[in-house]
Amino acid sequence: MKVILQSDVRNLGKVGEIVKVASGYARNYLFPRKLAMAASEKKENEFKHLQALAEKRKAKVIEQRKELVAKLEGLTISFTKKAGAEDKLFGSVTNGDISDKLFTEGYNVDKKDIELEEVIRVLGQHKAVVKLGEGTTAELKVNVEREAAKDD
Repeated sequence: MKVILQSDVRNLGKVGEIVKVASGYARNYLFPRKLAMAASEKKENEFKHLQALAEKRKAKVIEQRKELVAKLEGLTISFTKKAGAEDKLFGSVTNGDISDKLFTEGYNVDKKDIELEEVIRVLGQHKAVVKLGEGTTAELKVNVEREAAKDD
């Protein structure tokens, strides 16, 4: 019996694959757990069409990510923070802060996609890496400067 897998099944295949299995295995295990559906000719054609649409969408998303990475590569973003002796910050600059700053500059990057070697706690220039999946990465420069003291 031919079935279309609706989720990954160990030792059988990955989601979307059309595999041949014993009819008892399909009726008693795969179908009740909604791991697969029967592969009629109509469903196979429909599924292939949906896969083609998904591939097109994925290619478009990858292209958009590459464009974003090209814009982000070498970009320098600056923060002004209060700092004490020995240039240590009162607080820190996190990947969430970097994501917010990028958003205000017109780039929509999730904080989960930004990697820092460690949270920035000192003044100076630091490096952040934006990883958008599919091997697309961009390196940012993060410049942290001392906030000017207010005279009263």
